[in-house]
Amino acid sequence: MEQQPDDRESFTAWATTRRPRLLRTATFLTGDRGRAEDLVQEALTKVAQRWPRLRDGSPDAYARQILVRDNISWWRRNRLQLVSDVPDPGRTAPGDTGVERRLLLLDALRRLTERQRAVLVLRYFDDLSEAEIALVLGVSAGTVKSTAHLALRRLRELAPELSDLLSLETS
Repeated sequence: MEQQPDDRESFTAWATTRRPRLLRTATFLTGDRGRAEDLVQEALTKVAQRWPRLRDGSPDAYARQILVRDNISWWRRNRLQLVSDVPDPGRTAPGDTGVERRLLLLDALRRLTERQRAVLVLRYFDDLSEAEIALVLGVSAGTVKSTAHLALRRLRELAPELSDLLSLETS
């Protein structure tokens, strides 16, 4: 189905405003800016193909669902080849605690399961409700709650240096 000119304009407007947030979400999901950009491009392509049906519905939720599912698929295909490419936090400039904290957080997130990472990113970085996360991931709200609880506990174990940041509680 070919898009009409007004479809193209409305998709372009939507994609322009949403791309930065989708890229941030994808970066936290993957821990890799290049792969995140690829994920976002693929998600935008898939949304564009379905824009006439999505534009009056929930294109944001559909795009996030694509990000999460495509990232999990990539991870499953490549899990045996993965190596840690997070820079050593000790190499950052002295006193640059913002950079150090971000690197610690990204490293800790990378060491969670794909589902745990997705739940935390969607909940605490995208501010989605448990019900919205459940729809994106195709699981129950109870599964989202328990996954978030376990993931936060695991993050506290992996990065005790971030205890003030990780004092988050699932609601």
